[in-house]
Amino acid sequence: MIHRHVFHNDKVMPVEDCRLSPGQAGVICGWGLFTTIRIVKGEAFGYERHWRRLEKDAAIVRLPLPNTGARVRVHLQEVIRANKVSDGCARIYLIYNQVGAWRSEEKMPQVDLLIYTAPLPEYREPVRLAIREHGRHAASALAGVKTISWLPNVWAVAEAQKEGFDEVVLLNERGEVAECTAANIFVVKGDKVFTPPLNSGCLEGVTRGILMEIAPEAGISVVEQTLKPEDFASANEVFISSTNRNLIGVGEIAGQKIPVAPGPITRRLDELFDFYVTEYVSRRQAAAAR
Repeated sequence: MIHRHVFHNDKVMPVEDCRLSPGQAGVICGWGLFTTIRIVKGEAFGYERHWRRLEKDAAIVRLPLPNTGARVRVHLQEVIRANKVSDGCARIYLIYNQVGAWRSEEKMPQVDLLIYTAPLPEYREPVRLAIREHGRHAASALAGVKTISWLPNVWAVAEAQKEGFDEVVLLNERGEVAECTAANIFVVKGDKVFTPPLNSGCLEGVTRGILMEIAPEAGISVVEQTLKPEDFASANEVFISSTNRNLIGVGEIAGQKIPVAPGPITRRLDELFDFYVTEYVSRRQAAAAR
């Protein structure tokens, strides 16, 4: 459940006072963007990376950005303080109001800014993954854009959970592995880690990007490579990554058991990522104390 205080456009307010209108065309048609950010010791971890991705996606969908990244960060910290969040997560939404014919004459900003926080969701490990064909359309102009049109994702995972799975591996139109509904996926073979390239239709995840940068420090190579479902059968380990989950080992994919979950490389990378997070938060707190 989200916390009580939210930021809407120009101030922090109780969630029950926040009003979204049916006249906001972006709400009705799903024209908007969002990102989910991990909160660690009151700090928005990796905020700069999240904002850069929002800027990139905004350019693709032609969504104006009336607020600067620095200003939005200030508002995010206001919400974190109002809700007294030490460890949790936050979401930033940008909703385009002035699109299409189905909008009202109400006075409203061109783009709504909505920020709220919540506790970290609980996940079990290892996770069990289903597989869904045509879950991603890699050729789409919006492939990899994190829009608020999130129905395909929540529907796919809800269907999988009915069958006892935790998440879903989404295949693209070529039958290649793209990602999960809310996580990137990695396959370990020997001493190498493989993950689908961006042209698979997957999201350019923040955790994914950091892992690709820091893995060499542990002598581990992370390689972007096209993967097919049959690659899971020859994997030593499989893990998924996301803002809210860091790294979680996968124990089963559509009935195929994974030998070890989490395996030694998954655990090593998870430790390395935790260290990276700790260093990031320490630098932010030291800078704030000056």
